[in-house]
Amino acid sequence: MNQRTAIAVLSAVIAAAGLTACGSSDEGADKPAAKTPPSTAPNSASSAPAATGSPSAATGTAKGKGIPPKPDAATQAKYIATLTAIDPDIVNTKPDKAVDRGRNQCETIGSFPTDKQKQTDLTNQRFTSPAHPDGFGPAKAAKILEAVHTHLCPTF
Repeated sequence: MNQRTAIAVLSAVIAAAGLTACGSSDEGADKPAAKTPPSTAPNSASSAPAATGSPSAATGTAKGKGIPPKPDAATQAKYIATLTAIDPDIVNTKPDKAVDRGRNQCETIGSFPTDKQKQTDLTNQRFTSPAHPDGFGPAKAAKILEAVHTHLCPTF
């Protein structure tokens, strides 16, 4: 019974603190506005450097690009030919799947523009086949990554 009471009181205190925090930001909009940027900056400290620092800013910009549109027939043919030259099993008679995986990999390139190791690792995880369920290895993954970047998302 005593434990239930303590839990109820604690819940009430937490709820009141939440309401107080919400109420204070609504009540004095002029005064807290001067205080809001400092309190916003620490809360979004990880976001603020991302928006202002050049490597992180590039990441933020690239993330906004998302997944590129499907390539035209000529671009797709060049991409599939490049993958087939690396290893025919990458495409594995499923060119549409290879294109979809590549377009998704473009999002990874945009999300981690300066981290080639992460891009390569994720390429190796993304591009698999029945004969290569764990990927094609780091060397081929790097070549696949280059093909994706060159043909599907050169501006990322």
